[in-house]
Amino acid sequence: MRNKFIQTLRWKFIFVFLLSIVLTLAAVFLSYQVLQKLIYVKPFRDPIRWVVNHIGSTPVAVVIGGLLFLFFFFLFSQKIIGYLEEITLGVQEIAKGNLEYEIVAKSSDELGVVVENINQMTRKLRNSIEEERIAERTKNELITGVSHDLRTPLTSILGYLELIESDRYKDEVELRYYTNIAYEKTKNLKKLIDSLFEYTSIHGNGPDLKTNKININGFLKQLAEEFIPTLTKAGMSYRMVSDDELVYVQADGNQLVRAYENLISNAIRYGKEGKFVDIQIKKSNEEAIVEIINYGEAIPEMDLPYIFERFYRAEKSRSSETGGTGLGLAIAKGIIEVHGGQISAHSNKSRTVFETRIPLIPANA
Repeated sequence: MRNKFIQTLRWKFIFVFLLSIVLTLAAVFLSYQVLQKLIYVKPFRDPIRWVVNHIGSTPVAVVIGGLLFLFFFFLFSQKIIGYLEEITLGVQEIAKGNLEYEIVAKSSDELGVVVENINQMTRKLRNSIEEERIAERTKNELITGVSHDLRTPLTSILGYLELIESDRYKDEVELRYYTNIAYEKTKNLKKLIDSLFEYTSIHGNGPDLKTNKININGFLKQLAEEFIPTLTKAGMSYRMVSDDELVYVQADGNQLVRAYENLISNAIRYGKEGKFVDIQIKKSNEEAIVEIINYGEAIPEMDLPYIFERFYRAEKSRSSETGGTGLGLAIAKGIIEVHGGQISAHSNKSRTVFETRIPLIPANA
């Protein structure tokens, strides 16, 4: 603390001031001693005596001392002044719009603090601008994705309704066939709109959470039971393993249902070849860890970093026949994160794991 106080700009100027005075006095004293010797040397005797007799030694000493003091003060403060000029030039460079420019911090005094604050402000401004660009790009991509995914079923619906409207069908059987296709496309369209609404509500200001104490074991057991008809239809079954029967979290049950419904649905959709969906629950570092595991085809390594982005599908097809809306994993990620948790995915040839981590609460809380 004492060293920091001594290293302040005020004390540096005081030190420069005192050092300049000491050196000035020393220089004047040495000059006086030299002149005392030179007064007996013929070439210097008459000029020195004339100055002493007509001007006086004291005024001469004061003038010389003043000039020496200014010289020493400017000399020793040059480093501080030069650094101040460097900061000024840096600020001007940043003001021109060069937000990549950073001023080098060369001291720990007030100037160093100013430099660090300027650099931090520049970094924040740069990040803010970058985030704004990303948000704008994301908005445009969202509009493009929504337009594509809405236009496809809508075009199909309009096509079949046009056939019906213009009586271009052979008999009632074909009419019902066209009607059924239009109906199914309409359901897919509603599903997409519902998912989009859910995604925007989560990634906007966030959902209004109504949290309760939830035992993850019982919660996921009940949810998995509700998937039995879907699992059976896919020729699959679920297996559930837990290290502890009492794993509690503070969460909004309705929101958590949506997250794990999306994860289990994804495991069923892409893991049919494996015949099983495994749900593993454990505790670690004050977190409840849930792993939803399927044994289908591996997610390509290049796709793993992007699978939680909205409208991203690893199979690269935007067809609802081969995948969902492309929003399920993004919705799951948003819900887990608003609960203070994290979600990640790991995949290899043998299995694909979606892992969620949510803060634990004590069983007796």
